[in-house]
Amino acid sequence: MDVRIRTALISVYSKDRIDEIARLLDNLEIKILSTGGTYDYLQKQGFKVTSVESVTGYPSIFGGRVKTLHPKVMGGILYRREDDGDLMELEKFDIPPVDLVIVDLYPFEQTVATTRDENEIIEKIDIGGISLIRAAAKNFRDVLIIPSSGHYNHLIELLQNKKGMTSLEDRKFFAAQAFNVSSHYDTKIFEYFNREQNIPAFKKSISTSFPLRYGENPHQQAHFYGDLDEVFTQLHGKAISYNNIVDIDAAIALIKEFSEPTFVIIKHTNACGVASRTNLKDAWADALACDPVSAYGGVIIANRPIDVNVAEELNKLFFEILIASEYDEKALEILKSKKNRILLQEKPVNFSEIQFKSVLNGALVQEKDMKTETEADFHLVSKKAPANTEISDLIFANKIVKHQKSNTIVLVKGKQLIGSGTGQTSRVDALKQAIKKAHDFGFELKGAVMASDAFFPFADSVEIASGEKITAVVQPGGSIKDADSISFCDEHEMSMVFTGIRHFKH
Repeated sequence: MDVRIRTALISVYSKDRIDEIARLLDNLEIKILSTGGTYDYLQKQGFKVTSVESVTGYPSIFGGRVKTLHPKVMGGILYRREDDGDLMELEKFDIPPVDLVIVDLYPFEQTVATTRDENEIIEKIDIGGISLIRAAAKNFRDVLIIPSSGHYNHLIELLQNKKGMTSLEDRKFFAAQAFNVSSHYDTKIFEYFNREQNIPAFKKSISTSFPLRYGENPHQQAHFYGDLDEVFTQLHGKAISYNNIVDIDAAIALIKEFSEPTFVIIKHTNACGVASRTNLKDAWADALACDPVSAYGGVIIANRPIDVNVAEELNKLFFEILIASEYDEKALEILKSKKNRILLQEKPVNFSEIQFKSVLNGALVQEKDMKTETEADFHLVSKKAPANTEISDLIFANKIVKHQKSNTIVLVKGKQLIGSGTGQTSRVDALKQAIKKAHDFGFELKGAVMASDAFFPFADSVEIASGEKITAVVQPGGSIKDADSISFCDEHEMSMVFTGIRHFKH
């Protein structure tokens, strides 16, 4: 059923384009009711506007906390146009009908992001506005609700095209938008209070999203919820895909572990190349050498600016994505030679330390694995202590193993990943895969170190490692047969340290 708008109530924080809306309403002979700052603004702009206070007979009280919470306001929105009882009460209490409600809420979320002043934050919890939104949305059969400044453009188009008429389809569409706005707003308020209270409830609201070409596979639909513009600027290339986003996340998480000039190459969320060197060009050459086959079509990230010399080397490889904080102008010219190649300029951003994923009929929520072991965390369990170079490599290897899919073994030599076994159902299989990778690409394992994401249930892994002349091992420890692995190391002049920290990743 089409409804003609005769009276509009405007109560907004953002005044952008509100004068344009008021002019359209005025031209369509739609009466305007307004409150507080909005009323003052519209009057100064020369519009004929009626104050809510003159309708209710009550002034704005308690410093503006109470303005629209009155039966003459809520009644005009909520009464049912086809209900005889409602119509009688409307007339009895002299309640003016309201057909259009325009609201823009106090910026609570933005206030939380910019201040720690609790009084200022609390005063940005909108009460009247959220009540107007819910009331108008509930009565969508008769009332049109515009719940935020983000919907002003759509209202302007509606007023211009339909000359003050609205369809049930229009009103129901905006009702859904309204409950999206109100639920997001309430979730952000809950998140603020729950920082201290830790109420065990899972609530997450992200209002920014965009559709992806498809999900992990072409037959799966997918969206990304979030604002990628906060994380990076895309300088070149095709649209980012679902799998790209997952790999970018893995790449950024791993590169943050390193302070020296470092390159990381990611394939299906696992590192297939990592190297730290005194300069970025050498770091790239050695990261690529780890597994140049897997690097093809991979996601690459560096923790230093990309100059022309590095760009020339990178350009020799087909890869999907390159991420860096800066690019030289000439480097960009070279890298843009492939039209589909995605080039991202990373921005400084602090990510949440909480992660979640949907499983079964609910969600798993946990703290991210933020523990990065240093030499101080190493507990020597073998008779032989690792040399200084081995300690450096053990730290390096342990950083990588934390980010690989379990079960995983990482082999490192000279701050270069030389072999990795990932996602295996047994630790021995992961080690055998890592050794094979190292052999396939011509690495000498003598003097290399080994890192494991979890304890060795038996001594077989250190036995195999010893056979390859691997000299030092880092693992969490905790097996009932730890003594067997330790004894073997002692008998074969290997050093082993425990961290006490497991790094499973599923």
